[in-house]
Amino acid sequence: MRIVGGKEVVEVTEQLEQSYDVVVAGGGAAGLNGALMLVRARRTVAVIDAGQPRNAPADGVHGLLARDGMPPTELLERGRTEVRGYGGHVVTGEIVAATRDENGFTVTLADGRTVHARRLLAATGLTDELPEIPGLSERWGRDVVHCPYCHGWEVRDRAIAVLSRGPISMHQVQLFRQLSDDIVFFTHDQPEPTPEDAERLAARGIRVVSGTVTGIEVADDRITGLRLADGTVVAREVVALGTRMVARSGFLSSLGLEAADHPFGEYIPCDATGRTEVPGVWVAGNLTDLAAQVGAAAAAGATAGAHINADLVQEEFDTAVAARRAGFSAPAEARLAESVNGARGHGL
Repeated sequence: MRIVGGKEVVEVTEQLEQSYDVVVAGGGAAGLNGALMLVRARRTVAVIDAGQPRNAPADGVHGLLARDGMPPTELLERGRTEVRGYGGHVVTGEIVAATRDENGFTVTLADGRTVHARRLLAATGLTDELPEIPGLSERWGRDVVHCPYCHGWEVRDRAIAVLSRGPISMHQVQLFRQLSDDIVFFTHDQPEPTPEDAERLAARGIRVVSGTVTGIEVADDRITGLRLADGTVVAREVVALGTRMVARSGFLSSLGLEAADHPFGEYIPCDATGRTEVPGVWVAGNLTDLAAQVGAAAAAGATAGAHINADLVQEEFDTAVAARRAGFSAPAEARLAESVNGARGHGL
């Protein structure tokens, strides 16, 4: 930041310094909020962002107090501006590897740049893996949705198809029934509902359609139906389904940190503060909490940032104490040596 005409001006740079207190991998809500906590604690921070936010296809962020409906790109741009306003760097790039050294970590970017960090905060999010049904992925985040809390209000009272992906889909179909009276449950490639589940669906007027879904019908840039293997088309306006959520954790494997299996996909385990089993590495957001919405991801980033700063503070005090003790012991050793040499000079 610099002063121009008596006003503070935030300088935007894509240049990386050689070293920082903390490098944050990922510039979504979790990464930026973690960075914000750290720069406000006067830490030097670089956020390295590949520019691939999970919620990019969505029109707006929902369920976030005071920011409901804000376009995801606007929310992130405001976050970048805030981090930069405190002197943090937000740089475009992708981290492909990280190695440990005696003073922290050396991080390597895809373009060959390297940067050193005392601590790492990984907030690279996750990838949603959708079924391979023609036309499905093109509608993702628009009229193909997954979360009733993220998109439910926007699809209320419409003709909704819930596509079964396994046992969790029974929970999902019941949630979407809260939003519309017109729900059809497609078994697709999954088993038929159990008798108990079938009774629950029937009690709420939810029709079950068997058979594999082979395509999405679209007209005038909107979904009009689901096509089955036998050629039948069931009229629908919205498709709801669960995705397989896979942590974007590639570069962490070079530190020995591997993703663990989860009923919904894969995630990076950590404690309540975001600390992982690898010393000096924290994680936050969807990388570790697959179900976290934007608000929860941002809160986790803030928590991780605070604990990273506390960890650095502890290290700095430990180092200062060690240096102080060394400073006291050195003169004492010198006086002892002088005394011994003096005694020898007197023939003692």
